[in-house]
Amino acid sequence: MCMKHRRVLCAVAAGCLVVALAAPVAAQPARDAHPDIQLFLDAGVPGGPRSRDAFEQLGAQWRDAYAGIVWDLAWLLRPPSQGFVHFFTLIGFLQEQTGQRFGADLAGWQRWIWSLPYDPHPDHGYFKGQWYSQIDPRFAEFFPRGATSLIRLDEIEWGGVAVNGIPPLEYPTRLEADEAGYLADDHIVFGIAVDGEARAYPKRILAWHEMALDRLGNVELTIVYCTLCGTVIPFESVVDGRHLTFGTSGLLYRSNKLMFDHETNSLWNTFEGVPVVGELVGSGLRLTSRAVVTTTWGEWRRRHPETTVLSLATGHRRNYAEGAAYRTYFGSDELMFAVSRRDDRLSNKEEVLVLRLPDPDRPGELLPLAVSASFLARNRVYHHPFAGRNLVIVTSGQGANRVYDAEDVRFERRMDDERVVDDAGRVWRVSEDGLVPEGGADVRLARVPAQRAFWFGWYAQFPDTELID
Repeated sequence: MCMKHRRVLCAVAAGCLVVALAAPVAAQPARDAHPDIQLFLDAGVPGGPRSRDAFEQLGAQWRDAYAGIVWDLAWLLRPPSQGFVHFFTLIGFLQEQTGQRFGADLAGWQRWIWSLPYDPHPDHGYFKGQWYSQIDPRFAEFFPRGATSLIRLDEIEWGGVAVNGIPPLEYPTRLEADEAGYLADDHIVFGIAVDGEARAYPKRILAWHEMALDRLGNVELTIVYCTLCGTVIPFESVVDGRHLTFGTSGLLYRSNKLMFDHETNSLWNTFEGVPVVGELVGSGLRLTSRAVVTTTWGEWRRRHPETTVLSLATGHRRNYAEGAAYRTYFGSDELMFAVSRRDDRLSNKEEVLVLRLPDPDRPGELLPLAVSASFLARNRVYHHPFAGRNLVIVTSGQGANRVYDAEDVRFERRMDDERVVDDAGRVWRVSEDGLVPEGGADVRLARVPAQRAFWFGWYAQFPDTELID
């Protein structure tokens, strides 16, 4: 997440030692014979009797399910941090307790840890909040003792920045299309239209902020961009009558950013738009996603001459040149953070168009679908039956993908980027809201929200996805 991650880590590692030097928390009642979580924090202190005593007590009560906690300790103390000597002490302790011999290979330890059945220490989350609080005290607010989690806590990692260390844009300044002289026609933008109002969010700006709180068509939006997994999703900010204000937690789950709401400090999965750690877990809340299209500025402006677009005057100092943000990461197939599962049918960062729809056979369940962008470039009008619907994906000459519920209509070809023809010869207009027949017929085939993603990021979250490539 942070392009200066190694430098930040060095500065943080020394501070991480403070947490276990503080006065111990009050003793907690025995919880299924688990050791007091403070022992793990004590074990993170380089040298000294408290650390030695902690290792002895943890060894006597050891379960392999605790390896993820020790991994967290080691990860923040790894070379070149100031605590790297203690890093090897922690690794030695792990090897002694588990019988595994991964040495300093933290990725190897992760793979082994994630292969174990998930049976966490009941205070694993509290530990994580306390340990990470030395990076930023606000991390502790995400993991109060007893907080419920729907995801594996050993798969939540620090992304290299503090809370909102990648600052969201809040109701950013916008320009009319003819005022945006900084954009060239081939620059990538994320286009969103709500109730007839269109706006372009240039990748070159949004990549530096990864979130924009905005209002479009009188709808409050939280537009989330996970640069690591290549996904932009616009969510409605109002859910169940509550207007939630979101921020960037600085934490990752399977290389996907976790956002949080300021109202409850609950952590949210940004692929699904649901709370996964904290007070709102179990509330039934799910954010409504809106359609977005990844396209070029020239194509978006041509289709939407009335569009507005973000200004470079964001209030932040960044290099907003095209391609400047995450240039090295986007330019390779290497991952910055490990994920618990990968699939080699596609390269890690091959772009796929993704969506999830309700399963008609299992109420409450959503079915995932991924279609490679290269496949869609070869199949500009593509029908696919999915989740009880007749989906049609229309792809423009610039590679912009839009998905519609075609119902009982069968489309055969594109006339141009704005029109498609069905098997009865009727011409339909491609709009942001739906497919509309020319000639004034009162029919509209609804748009289905979908977005681009890197294959590895989507698969890590949804391994049961159907893939078309």
